[in-house]
Amino acid sequence: MSRKKTAVDFEQSLAELQALVERLESGELSLEDSLGAFEQGVKLTRDCQQALTQAEQKVQLLLSQNGETTTVAFDEPADD
Repeated sequence: MSRKKTAVDFEQSLAELQALVERLESGELSLEDSLGAFEQGVKLTRDCQQALTQAEQKVQLLLSQNGETTTVAFDEPADD
């Protein structure tokens, strides 16, 4: 899976999840529709979590030096 496709899938899944939450919070769905939306939301949440886990693993791999993981603060300037 390409990096761009993963990012697009994450962004799309997150947007769908936000839309589902808004629909559920509106209170206008029937119980059956609410359960279906909740089920879809759980799936989207799992998809997003998987994408975040993969991104975290990639960051850890990129920061790994000589088999040891190094910690870098986000606010430190990058070495050129």
